[in-house]
Amino acid sequence: MFEDFARSRLGRRLSRALLAADSWVDSSLYAAGEKARSAYDSFSARMDRLHVGGFSRVGVELACEGLTLGLAGAILALALAIPAFRETSDEDWLKKQDLAVTFLDRYGEQVGQRGIRHDDSVPLEQFPDYVIQAVLATEDRRFFEHWGIDPIGTMRALTVNARGGGVVQGGSTLTQQLAKNLFLTNERSIERKIKEAFLALWLEQHLAKRQILKLYLDRAYMGGGTFGIQAAAEFYFNKNVRDLTLAESAMLAGLFKAPTKYAPHINLPAARARANDVLQNMVNAGVLTEGQIYAARRNPARPVDRKRDVSPDWYLDWAYDEIAKLSAAGKLGNDRVLTVRTGLDLGIQKKADTAIEDSLRLYGKQFRAKQGAAVVMEPTGLVRAIVGGRDYGASQFNRATDAVRQPGSSFKPIVYLTALMTGRVKATSIVDGSGICLGNWCPHNYGGASAGQLPLLTALQKSLNTVAVRLSVIIGQAYWKGKDANQWNFAKLGRTKILETAHKMGITTPLTDTVSLPLGAGDVKMIDMVAVYATFANGGRRAQPYASAEIRNSKGELIYRRDRDGPPLEQVIPAEKIAEMNNMLKEVVSGGTARAAILEGVTAAGKTGTTNAYRDAWFDGFTGNYVCTVWFGNDDSTSMNNMTGGSLPARTWHEIMAYAHQGIELKNPYGVAGPAPSVASTQAPAHEPSPSERPTTLSRRSLDVLMTIEDMFDAAERNKTPRPGTSAENVSVRAAAVE
Repeated sequence: MFEDFARSRLGRRLSRALLAADSWVDSSLYAAGEKARSAYDSFSARMDRLHVGGFSRVGVELACEGLTLGLAGAILALALAIPAFRETSDEDWLKKQDLAVTFLDRYGEQVGQRGIRHDDSVPLEQFPDYVIQAVLATEDRRFFEHWGIDPIGTMRALTVNARGGGVVQGGSTLTQQLAKNLFLTNERSIERKIKEAFLALWLEQHLAKRQILKLYLDRAYMGGGTFGIQAAAEFYFNKNVRDLTLAESAMLAGLFKAPTKYAPHINLPAARARANDVLQNMVNAGVLTEGQIYAARRNPARPVDRKRDVSPDWYLDWAYDEIAKLSAAGKLGNDRVLTVRTGLDLGIQKKADTAIEDSLRLYGKQFRAKQGAAVVMEPTGLVRAIVGGRDYGASQFNRATDAVRQPGSSFKPIVYLTALMTGRVKATSIVDGSGICLGNWCPHNYGGASAGQLPLLTALQKSLNTVAVRLSVIIGQAYWKGKDANQWNFAKLGRTKILETAHKMGITTPLTDTVSLPLGAGDVKMIDMVAVYATFANGGRRAQPYASAEIRNSKGELIYRRDRDGPPLEQVIPAEKIAEMNNMLKEVVSGGTARAAILEGVTAAGKTGTTNAYRDAWFDGFTGNYVCTVWFGNDDSTSMNNMTGGSLPARTWHEIMAYAHQGIELKNPYGVAGPAPSVASTQAPAHEPSPSERPTTLSRRSLDVLMTIEDMFDAAERNKTPRPGTSAENVSVRAAAVE
């Protein structure tokens, strides 16, 4: 049939058409190949004319390699820039600090400000020329010439530093420093420096040079709790920035590098020496002559007497963040000028600051520890003091509220409490302290110590790792309902219950479920650990740490009160189990690893913590009055020299808490029997109080009564309705007397 079709007329036409198409395809491909060959020959001939050899060839090859590497670098730069530009996603980024907050301590005394109050009160045009010249000559001489990053200035800084054998000049431009202040933290990392560079380029594209300069002068930290050169001028010299002299301008310009180190109220000789360096920088930059700075050298600036013993900057930073969250949640109305009475106790704050610094100064080298932190809080959650590190001027990173570290054995009370809640064990229960393995993982006790059968209380006193892991198995057995019953599954379920307890008590970080979780291998924040131990101290209620007791708007009206508007203390753990656990933790202090924390006449409880390779050392402890956590370690997580939680942390905790309990009504931890509550040494000493003696203070109830009376007087004065027989002037006088 096919043969008949092929011989037909239609078949012959179709055959010829297919042959023609095939011929056209073949000829087209051949023609295209010839054209391509001809084009390639032509291109080769042209390239032959461009052929180079010798040194010229080396240059061409290098240029080609540079182009290739440059393209790869551009792609990498784009990838690195994306995280940086995410920081600018907020369209209102210039108003991130639009709140103006004045902070008072727990007694109503002003202790600092945060936000933009006074920052932009003086236009840049009204700044004296030598103020701006001093800043630019010292911080960024080529500010008006570079585009956010200054390769020339960086190379000059590297050269000067190499000659000086250390960091003499910084390589960051003023724009880079502003980018850090606006968007980033002071964390020392490559990631932060990369973000800083890209954000500097972004700022240069979105703001004029004078805008960048004004923002930098308004937002930089200047020591003494002040932000911006205008606030610094008022703080250090009681002057408006318009009225600064050349010598005063040089002293303020010297603060940008290290505000705490060169603050004149802390170290006047260092501040004057730094001012001389700034004056010389102005001469080197060509803006002044030696003759013009002669008078300023001979007559250095004389700051007002601001010898404040303590500047609670870490506390105020954390409190400001709390206010910003309340404002964002709509709980403070539309007023942006606020006055906040906090729980800050300047006496305890000073003692905590000096205790951390003295411990590091005396023993830091011995233990190879460079940083420390501490938090003191009431069992209700009201924070009294925060030490976020050793030197706020050198690093504003708050290790007490923002850093995440492993708590080590200070996490074990959560494990023991979870076990007590199963009802299967109690303090006197005999547990097995010998070795245990979960799969291939076999924990060991500190120092390789072995233990047999012993009471649960003794196991906690000795901080045995094997018992903590065995308790996770016991917890799992208590809740197990499955079929595949084995030790591994019991331990996994037990850890799930431990995580539930930890989050109920205040841990906010996501803890990873690993076999070493019962030993404190998860990352936590110090402020969260304080919340956990506050739950022990107050009888099982979750105590969220807070700073703001009362908040008033610009009219003086009370718009927020924590005990009225804040979340209530929720009972998250049975009180009887807390009492049982607290009696065990008391024995850890009196006869266990935390004997260095014993307070004379005060019943204390707590737990030490030491992590692998001695990277972190903790002591978390509490009384009926206060909860306090102390940590020592290194920012880069390098190992210390055998520091345990029972050594320097417990001793430092003792120093802070011994001071904090002077002159107050003593209370026992919840459910713990101890010395009858009394008032600790309230008699005034016959001599001047020493640094370790705390002034006698009012009880919280007495303070609240007095503050209520003050509020009544203030309300009467605002409404101009004084009580019969009492003038408005007398009301003000009496209110001031209460303060």
